[in-house]
Amino acid sequence: MGNRNKLLMDYKGKSLIEHAVDTLLGSEVSNVIVVLGFEAEEVRAKVGRKPVRLVLNPDYRDGMSSSIKAGVGALPPETDAIMIYLADQPLMTPAEVNQIVAAFQTAMFSGKTIVVPFHKGQRGNPVVMDASFKDAILDVAGDVGCRKVIKRNPDRVFALEMETDHVVRDIDRMEDYAALGL
Repeated sequence: MGNRNKLLMDYKGKSLIEHAVDTLLGSEVSNVIVVLGFEAEEVRAKVGRKPVRLVLNPDYRDGMSSSIKAGVGALPPETDAIMIYLADQPLMTPAEVNQIVAAFQTAMFSGKTIVVPFHKGQRGNPVVMDASFKDAILDVAGDVGCRKVIKRNPDRVFALEMETDHVVRDIDRMEDYAALGL
C-alpha cells in the first residue's frame, strides 16, 4: 500500500480499523487488543472510546510479527485462547468470528488446539490458538504472522471450511481495495 495506512482507508463509511474493532466487539471474543504502529495517533482517534485495550508497537517497521508480539505480550495471564485478527478484512462478520471461536471450542475435544479457517482450500484468517502457544508466538520473527507456529504443529491444526470467502479476502494492494466494490 506504499506510504498509505490501509487501516485508515474507508469502506462503507467507516475506516478498516473501525470495521475490525466493531466486528470483534459484536462477537463473543472477550478481550480486544488493538496494536498501534504506523500513524498510531490517527488510528487511535478512529478507535475512539471503544472498549478495547490499545498497545503501542514502536517496532512496527520490523513486520507483522512485531505487532503480533506486542498484542500477545499484552494479554492478561488468565487468557486461554489467542485470536490473531487482521484489521484489513472488512467483510468479516461477528457471526463468522463466532463460528471460528465455536470451532476452537469443538476442536479442543479432539486434541486440536489451533483453528485455521479455509475457503475452497485457501488458508485464511483469523486463526485461533490455545494460549499454550504464547511463547512460540513471541518467538516468531519477520513478516510471516503465525505461519511458523502452525507449520511446526500440523497435528494440532483443525481446518475449518468457511462458506464465504471473507477469511481469504484481505487488502494488501490497491487492487484488493478496489475489488471490495466500494
